[in-house]
Amino acid sequence: MSFDLADIFRLVASLIMGGIIGAEREYHGKSAGFRTMIMISVGSTLFTLVSQRIDLDDSGRIAANIVNGIGFLGAGIIFRNDNRVKGLTTAATVWAVSALGMCLGAGYYDIALVGFIFIFVALILMSGLTHRLQRISQTRDYRIVAPVNHRTLNQYELLFRDYGLSVSRGQQQRVGAEIRGHWRVRGSQAEHEKCIDRLLNDPAIKEFSF
Repeated sequence: MSFDLADIFRLVASLIMGGIIGAEREYHGKSAGFRTMIMISVGSTLFTLVSQRIDLDDSGRIAANIVNGIGFLGAGIIFRNDNRVKGLTTAATVWAVSALGMCLGAGYYDIALVGFIFIFVALILMSGLTHRLQRISQTRDYRIVAPVNHRTLNQYELLFRDYGLSVSRGQQQRVGAEIRGHWRVRGSQAEHEKCIDRLLNDPAIKEFSF
């Protein structure tokens, strides 16, 4: 059995591209980092190469199942924390890196290179734009626990609106002498900070999360 230098080149290119994207994820402390992205990229390339060599009626059948396998891997990265979904970008990156590996395994270097540039630009250069957009508008989940005789939950909603925030009411309940309210609040970062500062300095509020 002889080695095909073209296959070796594809695997090396897959390692490099996966490693560069993985280094960016590792730098930002994400769950799928340097080694994980390399394994995903190289593994996708290997499966694609093997599917071309195995004598099947449909040689793309193995490669097609990579998408299903990556879907399970990506689902394990996504988790929910404090009513917020985390890991979506990393899961999408895993999916995109596997596509790069498949392109390289099939020998489509031009598509892989263009795709790599697009992914890298989205992760690196677009992060600054994302932060700017978040300063303009961001959504937070507010939770307030206060005595029943302090003020009604409607008054808190009026307070949010006084600071220019858009509010959507969530679960609200009374537990003993306490009243608890949840809201999804949207507005600029500056508006959030002013409102949060006001609520943090309210001595009657027992608990406040944001």
